[in-house]
Amino acid sequence: MIRLPCQAGSFYAGSADALRRQVEECFLHRFGPQRLPKVEDGPRRLTSLICPHAGYMYSGPVAANGYHFAAQDGRPDTIIVLGPNHTGYGSGVSIMDDGVWRTPLGDVEVDSEMARGVQRASELIDIDESGHRFEHSIEVQLPFLQYVYGTAFKFIPICMMMQDLETSRDVGEAIAKTASSRNVLIIASTDMSHYESQRVAEAKDRLAIEAMLKLDAGELQSTVESNRISMCGYGPASAAIIASKKLGATLSQLLSYRTSGDVTGDRSRVVGYASLVITR
Repeated sequence: MIRLPCQAGSFYAGSADALRRQVEECFLHRFGPQRLPKVEDGPRRLTSLICPHAGYMYSGPVAANGYHFAAQDGRPDTIIVLGPNHTGYGSGVSIMDDGVWRTPLGDVEVDSEMARGVQRASELIDIDESGHRFEHSIEVQLPFLQYVYGTAFKFIPICMMMQDLETSRDVGEAIAKTASSRNVLIIASTDMSHYESQRVAEAKDRLAIEAMLKLDAGELQSTVESNRISMCGYGPASAAIIASKKLGATLSQLLSYRTSGDVTGDRSRVVGYASLVITR
C-alpha cells in the first residue's frame, strides 16, 4: 500500500529539490534554529516532540526548532506521529499497520510489527487507512523527518478524531507499553489557537503551554475546554505527555512560540504555533 501525498505543492513544495530547499530555509529562518541540523550519536533522552503542522511558510521555522533538537539527541529507529483528524473520515482513532507513505523526498515505511503491537495494546485504536487518506497533520511532519534522518527510520501514523482524556490515556499507555524496550520518538502534531487576535491567541496559548510544561495531560484538557482554546491537537499532545511520563520523562521545555501574524504582519486573526520537547 502506498499512501500518496495530499499536500505536496500546497502546504509544502511539490518537487524534491524545491522541498529540500524549503526545509533548509525553515532551519535557517530567523524564527528557526538558524542552522542546519546534524544527527549526533546523542543521549536519546528525547521521548516526545510537540510541533505544528501548518503550511511551511507559516509554521515551518517553529517546527524546525524541534527537529534541530531531535537531531542533536540521536537517531530513533521508529517514530510515532500522532495527529488530529481534521477530515472526519475514518475511525475515532486510526492507525495504519502496513505500506509506505510517499513524499517528494521518497517513501517512509510503516513499522508494521510495532503498529500492530500498539493496536493490540489499545482498546480504542482501529486499523483503518481511510482516516489518513486526506489528513495533513501527520503528512507535513514527514519531509522534516526525511531531511534529518534520511531513510534510516520507520514510522507509525496514528490519527485521533476522539481527543478526550480517556482516549488520550488509552493511546498514550498503549504506545508506552509497546515502546518501553525500543528506540522510539513520539511526535504530537498540533497547532495552537486558530483565528484569534494576536493578543488573545498569545494569552490562551500561554495557558495551554503551561499545562504542557507541567506534563499534566488532565490540566491541558481542562484548560483547553474551559478557555475554549482552538488547539486542534490537544489529544495527540495529551497522549504524548502520558506516554512520555510512562517512559520516564520528567521535563518539558518550550523551544519556540510564534503566530502566523509574526510571519505575515497581520495580527488581527492569527494561528499559534509552538514547539516543545519532552525529555527523560
